[in-house]
Formats: sequence, structure tokens, C-alpha cells
Amino acid sequence: MGRMPLLLNWIIHPSIMHSTMIAFLYFLSHFFIQASANVPAIIVFGDSTVDTGNNNHISTVVKSNFLPYGRDFNGGKATGRFSNGRMPSDFISAEFGIKPEIPAYLDPAFNITDFSTGVCFASSGSGYDNATSDLLSVIPLWKQMEYYKKYQEELRAYMGRERADDVIVEALYLISLGTNDFLANYYLVRERSRDYSIEDYQNFLVGIAMSFVTELHRLGARKIAIGGLPPMGCLPLERARNLMKGSRCVDEYNRVAMEFNGKLEDMVEKLTKELGGIRLVLFNPYDALNDIIQNPEAYGFVNSVKGCCGTGFFEIGYLCNKNSPLTCPDASKFVFWDAFHLTEKTNGMVAHHIVKNYLSGFQ
Repeated sequence: MGRMPLLLNWIIHPSIMHSTMIAFLYFLSHFFIQASANVPAIIVFGDSTVDTGNNNHISTVVKSNFLPYGRDFNGGKATGRFSNGRMPSDFISAEFGIKPEIPAYLDPAFNITDFSTGVCFASSGSGYDNATSDLLSVIPLWKQMEYYKKYQEELRAYMGRERADDVIVEALYLISLGTNDFLANYYLVRERSRDYSIEDYQNFLVGIAMSFVTELHRLGARKIAIGGLPPMGCLPLERARNLMKGSRCVDEYNRVAMEFNGKLEDMVEKLTKELGGIRLVLFNPYDALNDIIQNPEAYGFVNSVKGCCGTGFFEIGYLCNKNSPLTCPDASKFVFWDAFHLTEKTNGMVAHHIVKNYLSGFQ
């Protein structure tokens, strides 16, 4: 009985009650936020449109872990992102309220604690076609899948099987690649163009995409968003190659991109019917980005023809470096950062369009 007054004092003392109430409310808010979160993690596969630094840790010439890449990222940090700042996948993660940046799986600065809420397996220069990845010794799509399987094991060891499986099922999976298959492989190397007509090659790539999504589904993924191609004929590098036609956008490449996106749409419809419980969407950046390119002033840009880095017509990777002459002082005025990739500002606009028009159903 002698302990009862002490216990009552602990319960009713104002300062203790206040602290206890704050802790209890924090617990409740944390619980309900977690319980209501439809997407606990963003998991990314693809190429330089979403690679956040994996290529830093492999033997390849396709790198961007040096300035001026990243000059507007967290105070000027070159992370291996092919932009002056964040990637679309980073912005998507932020819009979902998860975290502002998605770490690269091969970056030793991060571990499973970081990866449990988002991880990137993408590799700049990669494609659906293994031959595309082989050209530049980057991580092919099948290897990205192997890394993902290893990640699942690590996640279960970290969180326990039940909680990890919940994350695997509820996570949003982003897939963004395909441009390199056409511009760095089919139209450049020509080996594939000897073996395939352009339509046959498109179908070949769609078949790989279909197998990849099917395997993700088998491994537990249910919320999957696959990206369409941009107006790739309007990339500064392709315009520069089109000198005979006044450096206009290459109409053939844009037509191929639109055709490929249509085939991906058909694939999404087919797999939605065949794979139980899947929520599969195609996020198509073509129209939104094309409108920005054709009407830059309407979006606050002054240039959509060339990149900010160097001359803006051919600098990519090591050719875009801190010694590059003519690099613009303000990347926010340019649609493109280098001759192939978008600025952070454009990435943010495209990401917002994707979330609003294609991913809002997952939020």
C-alpha cells in the first residue's frame, strides 16, 4: 500500500501527464500515418533517367559523379545522377511523402535501413535489350532483377518476413528505360537493325518488358508503373546529328517512340487481365515533355534546343565536365542539362505530371 501514493503521483503529476500525453499522441500519429500510407517504398529499375549513382560502383565509362553534374544537388554534390540535381524518381518519392531522394543500391554509403523505404537498381546506359547494356558495360535489366532478389532477402532479415512481405506487396515499382535501345543500339550500332525491322525490334523489347513485369509480379510486386519513351528525336544530340534538316527534331525517332508507347499500353492491358491482383499502369511522359520542348517560354524556360552544359549539343558524361566552356550559369532556364538528359527543373515538372496523371491512384 505504501507504493500507491507514489504511483498516483506519477499518474496525476501535471508534468508527467503532459510528457506522457505527448508521447502517446506521437505514437498514435506515427501509427496512423504508417497505417494509412498506401506506398511504404519506391523501388526503381531502369537507365540514366532514374539512375541515382549505381554506375559509380561498376567499371564503365558511363558516369556522372563529377561536377558540373550535381552542382545544384544538396549544395553541389555529384552523386552519379545525370542532371544538375534530382531525378524524376526522387521527385516522385518526395510527392508520395516518403523521402526526398532514392539511394542507389550499390552505394556503400547506404544500407538496408535506407533501402527499406526506397532503393534504385537502375544503371545509366542500360536498356531492355542485353545487347544495349553490353555496349557500354553497364548493369543489364536481368542483373537489376538479381539485385532486387538479393534486396528482398536483406529486407526480410532486417524487418522480419511478415513486415518485409508487406513492404514488397505495397511498394510502388517504377521502370524507366528504352531510349538507349533505339538511339545507342538499333540506330547506331546497326547489328540489331540488320536482324530486325523496327516493328520487330519494338515487339522484341515489349516481350522483354512483359517478362520482367511478370517476374516482378511472381516475386510479390503488385503496384507497378512502367514508363513510356520521351520524344527522343528532340534530344539535343539527335538534333545536332540532324544538321541536313536544320537541326530539327528527328521525326522518325519520335514516331518510333509513340509507336513503342502504344505497344506498351497494349502490354499493360494484357497483363492486367492475366496477372491476379496487379495494378499496372503506363506513365507516358511523351506529350508533357514534348509540349515543354515546343513551348519552353510557357514553362519558364528560355532554351529547349540545346543543353546547359558546354555547347549543349554533344556533351554527355566525361565530355560534360567542370572545364567545359560555355556552360550556362542558370540551369533552370534550360529544358536539357546535357545533350541527352533533363535539368532538375524539367525532371520535377515531368515527375509532377506523372504523379498527377498516372500515379495518383496509388497515393
